[in-house]
Amino acid sequence: MSTDESLVGNVPYLRRFARALTGSQELGDACVVAALERVLEGKAANIPARIGLYRYVLAEVNALEARPMTVEPDKDVEPVFRNLAGLTPMGRQAFMLVAMEEFSLEDAALVLEMSPGDVSLLLEDANQDISAQIATDVVIIEDEPLIAMDLEHLVQGLGHRVVRVARTERQAIEAVKEARPGLVLADIQLADGSSGLDAVNEFLQIVSVPVIFVTAYPERLLTGTKPEPTFLVSKPFNAEALKAVISQALFFDVRRRAAGT
Repeated sequence: MSTDESLVGNVPYLRRFARALTGSQELGDACVVAALERVLEGKAANIPARIGLYRYVLAEVNALEARPMTVEPDKDVEPVFRNLAGLTPMGRQAFMLVAMEEFSLEDAALVLEMSPGDVSLLLEDANQDISAQIATDVVIIEDEPLIAMDLEHLVQGLGHRVVRVARTERQAIEAVKEARPGLVLADIQLADGSSGLDAVNEFLQIVSVPVIFVTAYPERLLTGTKPEPTFLVSKPFNAEALKAVISQALFFDVRRRAAGT
């Protein structure tokens, strides 16, 4: 496979990674463009293309992470923010590289330009901090009963509460409007042929809530050509990958609420 073909094949997943780390489609995609430019200029000639891509994306993300928050959390948000803020940017990066992007410990160390031992310590810290997250209510939008059950068990294992499971677009909209959850996990294709994406677009006009799409076709939502989801997990889902993305979605939701936006 040529370097160009390798770059093209990695782009959708690089977008997923960058969006999850920045909490924004716009910021994440901008980081990917900058990384691609650096690799195409030959600045990663001495390392594998995938390693170089993720290394340069992280360089762009770290430039964003370095900007301090200018707003103090209000008293209702402060305890949650304190717990989530304990997960350092580097720890989250290591966790996402291994759990979601399925890098080996050694390759993650190359991306982060650290020793495997140091990355292992980061992963331990990240797991401890994620376990300390404040519990929230969750709505699951999924038409397959077994998958919905697996999602429910995983979410409950993280200490969160599943308050509703919806199988159609209409059920999903009603569930979110009534339950006002702190997190939504959504499939794209629902039981009656309706769209989970349409359901999310409708209830987000009324309720502000982080949404994670769990889909068999993530590439279709990672083109960068239109408004697309920020948080995506592939089906069949990896439990650690979903755990990582749930952590990120809640992290940025707390940051948003702390800033009063």
